[in-house]
Amino acid sequence: MIVEITDTSISLRPIQAEDLMILSEIYSSTREKELKQVVEWNDEQKKAFVLQQFMAQHEYYQKNYIGAAFYVIQKNKDSIGRLYIHENFQEKGVRIIDIALLSQWQNRGIGSSILKDILAKASTLNRAVSIHVETFNPAMKLYKKLDFEKISETNGVYHLLEWKHKN
Repeated sequence: MIVEITDTSISLRPIQAEDLMILSEIYSSTREKELKQVVEWNDEQKKAFVLQQFMAQHEYYQKNYIGAAFYVIQKNKDSIGRLYIHENFQEKGVRIIDIALLSQWQNRGIGSSILKDILAKASTLNRAVSIHVETFNPAMKLYKKLDFEKISETNGVYHLLEWKHKN
């Protein structure tokens, strides 16, 4: 699926091996609030933990989402986030595996713009869009605003949300 990004300052490019550092930073930014609550670890322990978690997640995504597209989100050529997306996940629709922005780029409309572009493309393909979202993720409000609906829950933590094209 080639997502057509309407914001001309934003672009997507396939991840490369040399992107592991920035991808790790992006992942780390998604865990900042959580790790602030872990007072018994020093910064080095937190950094090592996050790197291990990132590498495990990265390898899992690469092995288990065959056929997916893995992108670095760029704004004016600066790497600011990641978008992992599968155009035809389990032949059921589009799966957003992950979308994340560095914290300094959040709440600027970038994520919502990209999501709207994904929904527009899925609409032209007449496909549903799904994503797993943690219950405490602040982006949950955005998904609700974009008409995603909860279709299942895992361990009381992850909600599987789905958006369907409305005729």
